[in-house]
Amino acid sequence: MPIKHNYSLETLRHSLAHITALAVLRLYRGQVCFGVGPVTEQGFYYDMEIKNSGQNSLSLEELPKIEEEVHKIIKEGLPFKKKTVSISEAKKIFKKLKQPYKLELLKDLEQYGTTVESQKSKIKSQKLKINKVKTVTIYQIGEFVDLCRGPHIRNTHEMTLYFKLTKIAGAYWRGNEKNSMLTRIEGVAFETKAELEKYFDWLQEAERRDHRKLGRQLDLFTFSDLVGSGLPLFTPKGTIIIEELKKYIEGVCRKYGFEKVTTPSLAKIELFEISGHAQKFNDELFRVTSPKGHSFVLKPVQCPHHTQLYASRLRSYKELPIRYMESDKMYRAEKPGEVGGLSRVYAITVEDGHIFCRPDQVKDEIKNLVQIIKEFYSSLGLWGNQWVSLSLRDYSHPEKYIGDPKDWDKCEKILQEISNVMDLQAKRREGEAALYGPKLDFMFKDALGNEIQIPTIQLDFATPKRFNLTYINEQGKAVNPVMIHRAILGSYERFLALLIEHFAGAFPLWLASVQIVLLPVSSKQAHYSQTVATTLRKEELRVEVWEDETISKRIRQAELQKIPYIIVLGDKEKKEKTVSVRERGSKVLTVLPLEQFLNKIKHELTKKK
Repeated sequence: MPIKHNYSLETLRHSLAHITALAVLRLYRGQVCFGVGPVTEQGFYYDMEIKNSGQNSLSLEELPKIEEEVHKIIKEGLPFKKKTVSISEAKKIFKKLKQPYKLELLKDLEQYGTTVESQKSKIKSQKLKINKVKTVTIYQIGEFVDLCRGPHIRNTHEMTLYFKLTKIAGAYWRGNEKNSMLTRIEGVAFETKAELEKYFDWLQEAERRDHRKLGRQLDLFTFSDLVGSGLPLFTPKGTIIIEELKKYIEGVCRKYGFEKVTTPSLAKIELFEISGHAQKFNDELFRVTSPKGHSFVLKPVQCPHHTQLYASRLRSYKELPIRYMESDKMYRAEKPGEVGGLSRVYAITVEDGHIFCRPDQVKDEIKNLVQIIKEFYSSLGLWGNQWVSLSLRDYSHPEKYIGDPKDWDKCEKILQEISNVMDLQAKRREGEAALYGPKLDFMFKDALGNEIQIPTIQLDFATPKRFNLTYINEQGKAVNPVMIHRAILGSYERFLALLIEHFAGAFPLWLASVQIVLLPVSSKQAHYSQTVATTLRKEELRVEVWEDETISKRIRQAELQKIPYIIVLGDKEKKEKTVSVRERGSKVLTVLPLEQFLNKIKHELTKKK
């Protein structure tokens, strides 16, 4: 085992990315063009283009061979040689090595002082002054030369990580689908063997919980090539879960004064130009035209529409707060390569709401929203393992936001005070604010330990002013209201993906698309099964009766479908008017009078266990 040295995990992982690149270069002696090889949360990757006797990509079967070569290089103890050169000299080096992607990065450094696409765009659009880059650093191990800031280990013998090359994937150069498709080699790397083994255990569990796999198994949603990728179709079973979520969240919100509204999916571009969304998210807008000269935008957000409901008539201070909620489709033109499953789609069913209130009402309204979030997530077993982000503006780039800086100061102060009073212990994170104001983002951990952000409360003084929204105050003067944006559940698509993976498809009773399945032992109990089913359905329970196949096969199928309650009905149950109940995850059959079972179910549904 190599001697341990005091290197950071990031330095070790980044050095391993370079060693992997050298291994590929040695094995595929034809031209290999290298992209970038950064560190990831679990390890590293390297993007490259391989042109070797007609071969321009790698297959998964070749990973063990590359991994073996990595181990050989580590044992060789090759030094990492660092060299600082001028950009012009670096260009000569990489031109000689026939590395076009490195030359492109050098050109960007020379022209913009950065290789980051978003920063380049900002420099172009705003004609910002740049810091000229005069020199760059180059690292070399063996035959592999890379443009890199470093740092790295001194030599390959100092590599102490336990690692595994895990994946071959396609990746567009610089994440742009207009660029060349490169081959991405991904690897994971940890400081101990136990951590590496734990990661693969986690990977197995993640695969077992994968919402795409379980969605097919439980018949919840599908995709069609004719409809288009990123446009999920929900089956009756999937729709039941979405409707139950909708019914529950709307019921909770109604207790706090929210009223449901409906707005169209289309709007003129002017609406989003006033709100600021057209400028900030221009490349994410779906634009719709017709042969008759119509020109609209499919709504990417709902807040501008809600401002127009508020603006429909004169408002008095006595009417406020006004609270709107809506669950409707929104449309965002995501990059095709980033669309997948329910987590990233083009058509998003979003649950959100907006409050228009007086400044003196803001704190109470936000406190109520925190209570709504707590009630909703407690019912799903997610509350208690969360933290809160106080997402603030990027103070060094005020041009990214709309509104008066003094209003931003007020908003940030209010949210900090609410965090203090409610003991949210919100962590201040600069640069995470919304376009129009700061926010409280609630961060949860799912069953796999992944951190997710869904609920958000956003404070906005800017939008009402941009739309000239007013109310008449006690002095008879027209003044602007404050707007609070809130999402409790967020996108139903993304939330369903979260729930499928969190519960591994075993939904709580109140959410399960099929709550009870009745299994008559033979045709003799068919009539009694239908009688029991009718009784249960009168209580609005979701029940199916399965009569085909053997009883053991039907029980197995019910287990695979993760149905909360299996009821077996034989001659004894028919005679005594009872039911033999088997709860999900148990092998025990409990005999109960039908009325007693019904009361048990009602109690469980009421408590939302």
